[in-house]
Amino acid sequence: MQFRITKRRIITITSTGLATLAVAAFVLIGPPHLLEKSESPEFCASCHVMGEEHAAWSHAGAHRRVRCVDCHLPGGSPVVHYLWKSIDGMKDVISFQSGHVPERIELSDHGAKVVQANCIRCHETTVARMDTTRRCWGCHRQLRHRLTGTVATR
Repeated sequence: MQFRITKRRIITITSTGLATLAVAAFVLIGPPHLLEKSESPEFCASCHVMGEEHAAWSHAGAHRRVRCVDCHLPGGSPVVHYLWKSIDGMKDVISFQSGHVPERIELSDHGAKVVQANCIRCHETTVARMDTTRRCWGCHRQLRHRLTGTVATR
């Protein structure tokens, strides 16, 4: 298989690089505390169609003390965290601006892996001897945003 560099690929790579630099420059010299504000649950609820999820989260007991990004973005490496924050944020902006926001917001496969890894990371002493191949919210159904405060029987 031979890799050909076409004019279209060069334009795509250049455009992606310039967009990345523009976002990085904005974050570095943009409004004060932009990153901090963009990681608050109120920010997530204000620019997404997340009213129901935000309301459920705010009634979620102990988990209402954690931010959306603590569960929904990779933890550990700041580089990976901000890379996925950028990717997820751009997907949200595109879907919101294009009007293609799904009626029911569902976790992607990648999102489910991230949430599972974050559950295990935050509760590692509790789950140290447990089977962590099953999704945590399979048993802890009341922690899912749509079912907060109720016990699901699905």
